[in-house]
Amino acid sequence: MIASTLAAPLAALPRAGIVRPMQECEDDTVLMTRYSRGDLAAFTRLYERHKDSLYRYLLRLARDRAAADDLFQEVWSRIIASRERYEPRAKFSTFLFSIGHNCFIDYYRRRVNAPATRAESQQSTDELVDSPHRGPERLAESAQTAARFRAALENLPAEQREVFLLHEETGLSLEDIARITGVGMETAKSRLRYAVAKLRLSLAEEAGAAQSAVTAGAERGTR
Repeated sequence: MIASTLAAPLAALPRAGIVRPMQECEDDTVLMTRYSRGDLAAFTRLYERHKDSLYRYLLRLARDRAAADDLFQEVWSRIIASRERYEPRAKFSTFLFSIGHNCFIDYYRRRVNAPATRAESQQSTDELVDSPHRGPERLAESAQTAARFRAALENLPAEQREVFLLHEETGLSLEDIARITGVGMETAKSRLRYAVAKLRLSLAEEAGAAQSAVTAGAERGTR
């Protein structure tokens, strides 16, 4: 997805150092520093390491695959554009998701009156729980669970949903999440706590309603 769009910016970078060997678990900050000096292999490592969690975060925020694709490209393009000004004041993941947050806010302001498109994001959520090794009953159960979770997540207030997604998708600390979203740590902690509580309550209520419907159907079938 990103390769064709970013081919030109990458090609324009200095070629020095691109064959430098790197350790498998090299720190993100070290990789970004190397990339700022023209090390394209370092950028590739960063991209591979963070692309999935960033895309899931953007898709679940935007709830529209086309918008998430555009935002994903925009975030990495901004990383490329700011490489020479990068200073390791915070973890790279904090830097990356701060840009993602800002890109989404800009998108939301542009599209505030546009209707949300949710059909595309449904498949992505279902894919997270599907497995070719599960039987039909388990697959049906997983699809129902995914649908309930997706509905509960979309019903959260936007600020609670974002904090929850940052916590679940990135593994960032509450301090980092607070920095990304521009609030105090206690506010971030409160938003996460309320989000988790609302999700649990909503899922429990829907599961209970589904079980009641099944029980009622079974009782009717015995009459």
